[in-house]
Amino acid sequence: MTRQSRFAPLAAALALFVLQAPAAEKMKPAAAPASDAKRIESAMTAAPAKVAHDATIVAIDDKGAMRTLREGHNGFTCMPDNPTTPGPDPMCLDSAAMDWAKAWMGKQAPPTGKIGLMYMLSGGTDASNTDPYATAPTQANHWVETGPHVMIVGADQSFYAMYPHEASPDTAMPYVMWAGTPYQHLMVPVK
Repeated sequence: MTRQSRFAPLAAALALFVLQAPAAEKMKPAAAPASDAKRIESAMTAAPAKVAHDATIVAIDDKGAMRTLREGHNGFTCMPDNPTTPGPDPMCLDSAAMDWAKAWMGKQAPPTGKIGLMYMLSGGTDASNTDPYATAPTQANHWVETGPHVMIVGADQSFYAMYPHEASPDTAMPYVMWAGTPYQHLMVPVK
């Protein structure tokens, strides 16, 4: 099985995750396709330099297909900023977080016993804090704006119970996003 076909389900999942954008008036104008060197440079801003240096770098095209730009060897996969979303959103995920993302997008139960880490150190896209599948803000879905952060996914309920999990959180402090759903995860802001 090729790398591209192995990642095909995840490509669609991560494309939706990265593409979650609010109203069109907040979206960036469409940009010309970046060179692979620029995509790699963007993807490497998602994680600490030591992680990004040895990570696999992938790009997702407008059809959701994933293409490897650079092979890595540390278990992390980084993606560049999506120019169609309102803020910088390159991300870098370890293999457990990739499995969690696949489960989320497939509306499957997330794997148990596999805690994953995602970096979004350049910022993040606005998203619903209560609805894992919301694609636009409504009065009921508690839309939040995030800055640079890391996410911890796949932990036990007891771990998340230690952190605030209000529908309208203080995003300057760690909080649980999508609390009470199988896809709850800890958002940890970083500066």
